Amino acid sequence: MYVVTPPQRSDLGSNCNLRVYQTWKGSNIFCLQGRFIFGPDVRSLGLTISLIVVPVIVFCIFVASKLMIDFSDTWGLSIVSVAVVITIYDLILLMLTSGRDPGIVPRNSHPPQPEVLDGTSQTPRLPRVKEVEVNGNIFKVKYCDTCMLYRPPRCSHCSICNNCVERFDHHCPWVGQCIAQRNYRFFFMFVFSTTLLCVYVLAFCCVYIKKIKESEDITIWKAMLKTPASIALIIYTFICMWFVGGLTGFHLYLISTNQTTYENFRYSYDRRSNPHNKGVVDNFKEIFCSAIPPSKNDFRAMVTREAPMPSRSAVGGFVSPNMGRGNDEIEMRRKGVWAMAEHGDDKNGGNDERFHVNDDELGDIRTTTDDDERSGRPNIHPRHSSWEMSPEVVALAARRT
Repeated sequence: MYVVTPPQRSDLGSNCNLRVYQTWKGSNIFCLQGRFIFGPDVRSLGLTISLIVVPVIVFCIFVASKLMIDFSDTWGLSIVSVAVVITIYDLILLMLTSGRDPGIVPRNSHPPQPEVLDGTSQTPRLPRVKEVEVNGNIFKVKYCDTCMLYRPPRCSHCSICNNCVERFDHHCPWVGQCIAQRNYRFFFMFVFSTTLLCVYVLAFCCVYIKKIKESEDITIWKAMLKTPASIALIIYTFICMWFVGGLTGFHLYLISTNQTTYENFRYSYDRRSNPHNKGVVDNFKEIFCSAIPPSKNDFRAMVTREAPMPSRSAVGGFVSPNMGRGNDEIEMRRKGVWAMAEHGDDKNGGNDERFHVNDDELGDIRTTTDDDERSGRPNIHPRHSSWEMSPEVVALAARRT
């Protein structure tokens, strides 16, 4: 595995032989030269695999092998075969969930072009929230200071992976990865197949105990004492079945209403209708029948040299919308100014802007400052300042620290 260490700015300019995964600024862990991407807590994946494989091995040795003797050759062999097939299928879904890009939005190298001037200081300032209209619905897109972009609707910044992720559902410690747009389907199928595996093992353990009772003509309690492995598996699978089974039921509800876990826990649609809800059938089609969008990141691509920073102009420096605010109000699932803006309590309403976006243009709302500079295309808005901070801003930051 390759653990990414955030590079210094001079490293990118002096060495262009590095690949994207080697200079990745998130907290992800890469494997096989960037072919697999995991979260920083990928070590928990080993525990998850053990919790699946070890009980199946015990089942095959102490239960299924004995049932092969009691049943005919075809039926006895099928008991072991089905258990092995479900386990392999479960592990494949686990790796598809954990080892792929969940839908990370590439971060900008520089902040987007300031568009609004503060009325008192005449300093370029980015609006904290912008409004976009998609199919007649108004969405507030928020600025992320870490990724230096405006997050698309349903996108959130994961505090564990340190990335903005599209259609963010939650970060699952059991798979060591964010669950989002590009791996949610596999996550649900993994949880559902794990539930089926628990039911399968529990059912045949009960069948084995019944076979012992009938063959030796003893009570059910004495039959249970003759196979302690079956008792242990019944207790284990019963507990796990409530956990993964309840999780399956919860996500069936989320899919039917087209919600994410993050939205549900924040009560996003308790006081207003869900604009993403298309009906039960169409919601299930969206999750299981629609094409998975390609990754927006090529982790094995070579790093390109950054464009030079423009020189400082006479107007002043760029000011982030969160300059001067505490760190607890800036990012990582904390409400702060974003929560006020989301509920219409933003006092600086003059900083909000509304854009009309078609549904097919919603794939990436982030600002493409670097692409415009490299391709020579002019910016839509006139340039008000450079990217360097003015002495006044530097002094302000020094007082804050």
